[in-house]
Amino acid sequence: MARIAPFAAAAALLAGAALFVAPSLAADGVVTAPAPQLAEPVSGHSETAIFAGGCFWGVQGVFAHVKGVTSTTAGYTGGKAATAEYETVSGGNTGHAESVKVVFDPTKVNYADLLRIYFSVVTDPTEVDRQGPDEGSQYRSALFPQSPAQAKVARAYIAQLGAAHVYARPIATKLEQAPGFYPAEGYHQNFMAHNPDYPYIVINDRPKVDALKRIFPQSYHA
Repeated sequence: MARIAPFAAAAALLAGAALFVAPSLAADGVVTAPAPQLAEPVSGHSETAIFAGGCFWGVQGVFAHVKGVTSTTAGYTGGKAATAEYETVSGGNTGHAESVKVVFDPTKVNYADLLRIYFSVVTDPTEVDRQGPDEGSQYRSALFPQSPAQAKVARAYIAQLGAAHVYARPIATKLEQAPGFYPAEGYHQNFMAHNPDYPYIVINDRPKVDALKRIFPQSYHA
């Protein structure tokens, strides 16, 4: 189900969209993803990570509240520059995933910490080519490592989660290589912050930020 346009079909969203919460938060007694056993070596330099996990409004909205994250940008990853446009990507045939570029200070938050938040709060890693009410390969759960170190940590963590049977179904999240990241249109940037009462946000995304604050209070900032 496409979101169509930022301010269209609000009633349809309210009527048809199901509340999505990651499996680790789905019911009392279900724990969040465990801490990663492998972390990235800490450097003193700013780093960039790219995450795809459904609608980029929610992905950006969560990571924007993580301590140590210095900037977030909603965009498209996995396809060509010529097709990095919302209406085209929404067709599901471009190879792009809605994604978020996260710039962070590795002395304050490790890439492994961001992965834990991603798998606990941001995405349901067991869904294939969909998240919540949104269907299509553009909403897939995918990681786009920006260095060999990030790829090593991500592979190790996915293996760790799988071995621990954290989720009831197999993890579908893939590591992908992409030629570039293409920023989305301006109206998509920080959409949650600018439109906190928009129905899609209320139903699907604000609960993720609430979960971040509740489950990872040491990582949350207002």
